[in-house]
Amino acid sequence: MKTKTPISMTNYVKTTLVILFGAFLVSCSSTTIEEPIIIENPDVLTTYDKDVQSIISGSCATTACHGSTTPPGGISLNTYDQVKTVAESGRMVARMNNSSNPMPPTGMLDQTTRSIIDQWVADGLLEN
Repeated sequence: MKTKTPISMTNYVKTTLVILFGAFLVSCSSTTIEEPIIIENPDVLTTYDKDVQSIISGSCATTACHGSTTPPGGISLNTYDQVKTVAESGRMVARMNNSSNPMPPTGMLDQTTRSIIDQWVADGLLEN
């Protein structure tokens, strides 16, 4: 019958460090979600008609994407109500701020543009 050889303290420490380092590397993924910049100005509210519609029309609701008759994920963004519904769910802002899986898929919108959307949500998703 074989007897187990005890693990030396040095090997135990090395093994533990390797496992901890590996766990640390796995926990550091490339998926990052940038925190929105909210500009608090009670005198000027961000609205869909004034600030957001042109961003959505130019970047999201194009005929090749969420403005088409068969939009990806069944998410149409042609009207205020459709955009508001997706924004209320949090999906739109999350994808727009996700650097590893952004919307639009061609690349993240610039920070100023994303801040307008973030501010619109913070202001209560006003239409006009």
